[in-house]
Amino acid sequence: MSFHAGFVAIIGRANAGKSTLVNALVGRKVAIVSPQPQTTRTRIQGIVNRENGQVVLVDTPGIHRATKALDRQMMQEVSEAVEGVDIVSLIVDATEDFGGADRYSVEWVKKFSGPTYLLLNKIDRVKKERLLPLIDRWRREHEFEEIFPVSALRGEGLSELLESWIARLPESPPYFPVDQYTDQPERFLAAEVIREKAIALTREEVPHAVAVLVDNYEEGEKLLRIRATIYVEREGQKGIMIGRGGAKMKEIGTAARKELEEMLGAKIFLELYVKVQPNWRENRAMVKQLDWHRQLEQMSESSENDE
Repeated sequence: MSFHAGFVAIIGRANAGKSTLVNALVGRKVAIVSPQPQTTRTRIQGIVNRENGQVVLVDTPGIHRATKALDRQMMQEVSEAVEGVDIVSLIVDATEDFGGADRYSVEWVKKFSGPTYLLLNKIDRVKKERLLPLIDRWRREHEFEEIFPVSALRGEGLSELLESWIARLPESPPYFPVDQYTDQPERFLAAEVIREKAIALTREEVPHAVAVLVDNYEEGEKLLRIRATIYVEREGQKGIMIGRGGAKMKEIGTAARKELEEMLGAKIFLELYVKVQPNWRENRAMVKQLDWHRQLEQMSESSENDE
């Protein structure tokens, strides 16, 4: 049996289901999920291993027109994700009508010279008679090699999709060890889980203004100590994040600690702090700190300088 391996970029509008799809295919959580748009802010790779192939899924931020420094970096992440992959898959919400934002998403697909897929997600919420007209509508925009109706949430159509990707990927040995499921450092994964809980447990005005940086990640024999700071943009948001008598912060910390203990298989001592960083989404230096790819580069450069 020949073995195929390669990279598949998942792109699309916010809330189309990119992260849900990646988590479902990997079989465990590698990307945080929220009803809030623009939750994913950087490229995240989830690794799917099968007997006949390895598919490295590249989850990306939702495609949108950039206005702030954070938005521009997010769109740079999408651009870099599309470079050097073997397949680009555009995922769309099949419950929504085709609109201007979809046409903008198609423009990203047209930049890619390799095989392109259209994934019509959330088909469990769509009447069957709506699917064919929807497929025809998308075909008028771009000649996709394959079109797959799927439900990332319920797992419908995912096995067939995965086998189709593997068949189109080049013959190659695996890029990652077969027991690895993501390329993210655990430090970044911890920050993302904390951010997910902060988004889920606070009012609607807060989520977009939330950023999390892990200040200390110390692995002991029996205990993993994590100290992290949650950044918001205004004092009022800080009050919401902390809650009366610190109740909201305790709720966020407990939810994050429980999930991280399950994910990392370790007992965790988690310390959380909240700081106000006005307009951090416009602060290029702050935005760069949130990208773990750049964090690793800085750590590597620092180690080389020390030597």
